Amino acid sequence: MKTKRILVWFRNDLRLHDNEMLVEAVAKSDSILPVYFFDPRYFEDARVGALKTGVARGQFLLESVAALRTAFQKLGGDMLLVYGKPEDHIKQLAEQFEITEVYHHREVGPEETLISTHVEDLLWTLKINLKHFIGHTLYNKEDLPFPIKDIPDVFAQFKKKTERDAMVKTCFLIPEEIAFVEVEDWGQIPDLKQLGFEWDGVKLDNYADGGEEAGLRHLEILLQEGSAVYQKPIPKPTADKPGFTAKISAWLAIGCVSPRKVYWMVKAAEGRHGTNANFNHMLLGLLWRDYFRFMFKKHGIGFFDEPDFENVFKNMDGAAVIPELENWKAAITGHPIVDRYMEELNTTGFIPHVGRMLVATYLIYVLKIHWIYGAAYFEEKLIDYAPASNWGNWANVAGIGKDVKSKNTFDLDKQMKILEISISDSPSFA
Repeated sequence: MKTKRILVWFRNDLRLHDNEMLVEAVAKSDSILPVYFFDPRYFEDARVGALKTGVARGQFLLESVAALRTAFQKLGGDMLLVYGKPEDHIKQLAEQFEITEVYHHREVGPEETLISTHVEDLLWTLKINLKHFIGHTLYNKEDLPFPIKDIPDVFAQFKKKTERDAMVKTCFLIPEEIAFVEVEDWGQIPDLKQLGFEWDGVKLDNYADGGEEAGLRHLEILLQEGSAVYQKPIPKPTADKPGFTAKISAWLAIGCVSPRKVYWMVKAAEGRHGTNANFNHMLLGLLWRDYFRFMFKKHGIGFFDEPDFENVFKNMDGAAVIPELENWKAAITGHPIVDRYMEELNTTGFIPHVGRMLVATYLIYVLKIHWIYGAAYFEEKLIDYAPASNWGNWANVAGIGKDVKSKNTFDLDKQMKILEISISDSPSFA
């Protein structure tokens, strides 16, 4: 009797906990074949003067893949690592290992969705099903109080109705035992140089170590800090000192930690310490992540209320160098707070939300440079880059998102005032 083997295609879901795709694959197969593809398109392609993946996120990714591989090895198996496009290898892998079904998490970005379509078409020629899972959001789409097509475009309405009428499901447990397909050569994790990065072997100056265990440990620390700092008076956040910042977004972006795990750990912390503004801030961030993902699921690139968006984007490739843009990237604009945040972005791969709003405001409304250049540069540099959140936030700042009238998105007058004040009232950055 032929055994059932399921290929589990990992993408931005590099964890064992709360992973419905993995749990179902283990339950419905005789053995699984975990696979991760290092897709060269994410390391070789450059557009609009920026790479798709910068060295900081490249390092974080390698650490996260290595951590998941180690977790599988502790369970008696491994994860097959392949350098190449999924659509160039998946058919051969399915034939070689006699795969009966392929599981993967569905993405909402147009490029990622197209890759899934190519793989699905190839597998169809072998009469193998590609099963889609949705594990990147706090709320499953079927648990929302409205169908995708009727999701409110205004975030405040989405938040109100979702919090009132939807429930957050409990997390899936980590499988206690996993049977793995036998593989002679599981492949090697490439280093940064093999992915095309210039790197001297020194650990980059970022705040994050990749991987599920590191993410959960970091979350525990954040919750302790979030409770502790709120038990004593703290200064009002400013552009210079933004206050408590929940730096869990990098692990969320690549799926080392699930949003539901964050939610329930925050709720547990609230049970111990009570609610406070820090915990509310973390939960609000999870809702914003959901909102942008569902907006792109609903509208696609139609989310951008800009005529001929695709051609505008294409025409920017190979365009003449813009000196003001290059100064903005290099953190030498002469504006103290903008340069401070851009330097932080370039060296750590992270800046808080207030910093992102300020540097985006400066690029778009002071330098008068098209927002797409800024979004593309953030795509390269951010260690917590997530397509929907990054491009959605930039669109809101530029005033071409679907929620431009909401008071909860972007207040241009407020941001411009902060920029003006920071020039005259920032002696420490002068």
